[in-house]
Amino acid sequence: MNENVNGELKIIAMRGCEDFTAQVDYYLKSIRGHENSFIAKATCPRFGSGEAKALINESMRGLDLYIISDCFNYGVTYKMYGMNVPMSPDDHFQDLKRIIAATGGKTKRISVIMPMLYEGRQHKRSARESLDCALALQELNNMGVTNIITFDAHDPRVQNAIPLSGFDSVRPTYQMLKALMRTVPDVKLDKDSLMVVSPDEGAIGRSMYIASVLGIELGMFYKRRNYSIIIDGKNPIEAHEYLGKDLTGKDVIVVDDMISSGDSMIDVAQQLKQRGAKRVFVFATFALFCNGLENFDKAYKEGVFDKIYATNLTYHTNEILSKEWYCDVNMCKYVSYIIDTINKDASISDLLNPVQKIHALVDKYNAGQTAQIDED
Repeated sequence: MNENVNGELKIIAMRGCEDFTAQVDYYLKSIRGHENSFIAKATCPRFGSGEAKALINESMRGLDLYIISDCFNYGVTYKMYGMNVPMSPDDHFQDLKRIIAATGGKTKRISVIMPMLYEGRQHKRSARESLDCALALQELNNMGVTNIITFDAHDPRVQNAIPLSGFDSVRPTYQMLKALMRTVPDVKLDKDSLMVVSPDEGAIGRSMYIASVLGIELGMFYKRRNYSIIIDGKNPIEAHEYLGKDLTGKDVIVVDDMISSGDSMIDVAQQLKQRGAKRVFVFATFALFCNGLENFDKAYKEGVFDKIYATNLTYHTNEILSKEWYCDVNMCKYVSYIIDTINKDASISDLLNPVQKIHALVDKYNAGQTAQIDED
């Protein structure tokens, strides 16, 4: 299939995504046999008051443009009235809209790659409250964005807000399993040795997918909340109740879309250990560690969990990356495949549902071909 079906491919990295986008660019050049970079230069300078504007330093006319934005990169700062201010998700999203506006409607197509969906946790209305994620998607749609690619959306049904636009929620299951096999070479991928457990009702679909593909047992916890009070914007969890088969002597994979404070995940891991789990491995697409790392360090020393696997789709400090219990799962090559495929107007179904790749990966692992797993 010919390249550039929808115009010449270009990528813009929003602030904080420069290193990630550089890796994506490297893989794209390798895939296509190009020497020249696909990255277009753009900036969002700010005035002393904190106001900003977008500048794109080359023509956008007729391009198939991909904008990569991490709205949760709190490591990016700007000056406002002489103060050093970390960028909030709102700041990042506003800069994204500025870049789209700066294209002046001259692109052939715009796709936004937003790994963690902006306001994705405010995806439904249950009282007199805002519906922020739906509004954000409609804003992007109204500005001319054709495709929105996100990862492990908290609730992908929010795409109903833009029913005539492209919306894909990608799960990093294949990359997570590959990282587990590479870092824990003695893990056994059979139903007698391994089990998948969902930490709550919301993650059951993610957990069910892995259990089904690997042919192992599935368990789950449900959260018993106190709906009479609200703390930090949510009803506090009073207890996690377990539903599933005996865990004694089994390794357990706990699967969720994100780790925020981590209190809930640590509580789940403690209960799994109390029920006889041998080792606990946590798969989280986004590890935010909003309340710091102290509780995780303590839990790891106490043997509550053995490893946390999270993607590099959101910002992580060097302190996080240096932790013995943390494994950063690189998604740059996968993103490059997604961009390359969409630019050619080809189907990304196999990228969204990599069952055959997972089966091939498991076969290699069971055959002892770990070197081939690293090279894949």
